[in-house]
Amino acid sequence: MATDNSSFDSLEGQIWYDGKMMPWRDADVHVLTHGLHYGSCVFEGERSYAGNIFKLREHTDRLLMSAQVLGFEIPFSADEIDAACNEVCAINGIVDGYIRPVAWRGSEMMGVSAQSNTIHLAIAAWPWPSYFSPEARAKGIRLKTSKWRRPAPETAPVHAKAAGLYMICTLSKHAAEAEGYDDSLMLDWRGQVAEATGANIFMVMGDGKLHTPIPDCFLNGITRKTVIELAKARGIEVIERVIMPDELANATEVFLTGTAAEVTPVGEIDEHKFTVGEISNWLIDDYDAAVGKTAAADAA
Repeated sequence: MATDNSSFDSLEGQIWYDGKMMPWRDADVHVLTHGLHYGSCVFEGERSYAGNIFKLREHTDRLLMSAQVLGFEIPFSADEIDAACNEVCAINGIVDGYIRPVAWRGSEMMGVSAQSNTIHLAIAAWPWPSYFSPEARAKGIRLKTSKWRRPAPETAPVHAKAAGLYMICTLSKHAAEAEGYDDSLMLDWRGQVAEATGANIFMVMGDGKLHTPIPDCFLNGITRKTVIELAKARGIEVIERVIMPDELANATEVFLTGTAAEVTPVGEIDEHKFTVGEISNWLIDDYDAAVGKTAAADAA
């Protein structure tokens, strides 16, 4: 399949769509689909390393849970979804790449209510290098605090990986990039540190311990949980707690975690600067080993 800068709707390959493979360019939805107009859409982001999708079942389970939170049931079992993800990689020759399952309400009803709409599921896969450039990761990426904030759990389905929740992420990242930054730091509705636009955040404080916000209004990422396990295996104490923005002045190392970001050091947040230190590098290496990452995968 194509790996150049072609538009994603014009790549070559096959997409699994509602239980069968179809040519990439034929995998369309109608302009009046409910998922487009009202955000009734959930998705996952997964990565394959050396032909194995890392923690595939955990991603599948979260996809099914996200759909339930949005009030619909995906008409395929976890086993069927796992098999489809692997089939998509095999038929497209994806060894090291990215997998995107997405489920949405169809177009039978057009309005806020959508009780009779068909639920669709599609799965695509493509080669994808690191989310941030190797150069940026080596010295630490630059973040700028966003004016947009993560909503309270009473105002949005914050624990679902729901498409509509990412619009404030797009707005935040666009604003940061316009000023020469790589990404945004997002606070929550209380003004507490939450996450980046598509990744969780960790920081090493002066006590040498690893601190990370409590995921009470954003995703408790699969990579986040993996890195916590890896840190504890190294004897690093991990503290999940409320973190306020002014505490960034006390951090010595900061990094992001996510399926796309993997473990990415942060060199700067607003006026605060950090080093790419020992703990960050340990966890980069440990995560690469856990997923079976190779140098070729990083450079793809």
